[in-house]
Amino acid sequence: MARTRKVTVSTDVRGHTAGWAPTDLASDLVPPADPAAAAFFDVDNTMMQGASIYWFARGLAARNYFTTGDLARFAWQQLRFRLLATEHAGDMSRAKQAALAFVEGWRVEDVERLSEEIFDELMAPRIWTGTRALAQRHLDGGQRVWLVSAAPVEIGRVIAARLGLTGAIGTVAEICDGAYTGRLVGDLMHGQAKADAVRQLAEVEQLDLTRCVAYSDSANDLPMLGSVGRAVAINPDNALRQTARLRGWEVRDFRTGRKAARIAVPSTVAAGVLAGAVTAGLAVRRRRQGQ
Repeated sequence: MARTRKVTVSTDVRGHTAGWAPTDLASDLVPPADPAAAAFFDVDNTMMQGASIYWFARGLAARNYFTTGDLARFAWQQLRFRLLATEHAGDMSRAKQAALAFVEGWRVEDVERLSEEIFDELMAPRIWTGTRALAQRHLDGGQRVWLVSAAPVEIGRVIAARLGLTGAIGTVAEICDGAYTGRLVGDLMHGQAKADAVRQLAEVEQLDLTRCVAYSDSANDLPMLGSVGRAVAINPDNALRQTARLRGWEVRDFRTGRKAARIAVPSTVAAGVLAGAVTAGLAVRRRRQGQ
């Protein structure tokens, strides 16, 4: 029997934010009005340059939640571990579960407030105009648009709200009495889990997945891309680009030249490094405050 995953979805977010005017894209990308269709967008390097958890960590560091020295030291430790360890699914889940420990004891409203502030400061300027335009065309066609990310769902909700999208699916942290316990609810929203979450949402929202579209930059999202009727590779990594070529999927690359190489980092690996650094840095800060 298949295991049921609990999915937290932020819905009914409306109102468009100024600053992301749609660009002129080919008219064949304009979807017809279809309430049974929807679009699913990965976030990191697809909707925005770099990883959302990286920018969140940068924002926390700027607010002195830990020092840049702590960040660099623990990032190096995490990088050494990731280079030496084999990234099986179980290893990845344990690493991410440990990374979410940094919110242990934090109030949900505080994390949401920080996410909003940091989005406005660091993430908003890094939203891909081209990807945002694709999302807007789905909205204009009467379709719903969800973000699907391995980042904490609270960060996804903020990004979706700021961009005027329908909602977000993301990794869920356990909450007790309005505060985070530091543990995960269900699995990391990664790989097959994304595809399962999209299917579950489609059942709830009465969507026809054969009429839906998914967008991603990474071969890690092949299960999600393969679960819908149309897949589009956005700023793809080499593996996804090759797969897209073989399967006849559309490819949209909004990067150019050397700039493309720069903004491809931090990607998934770097996001894990920074998430671990956030955990360790905040632990050091709490320890110092307790002295």
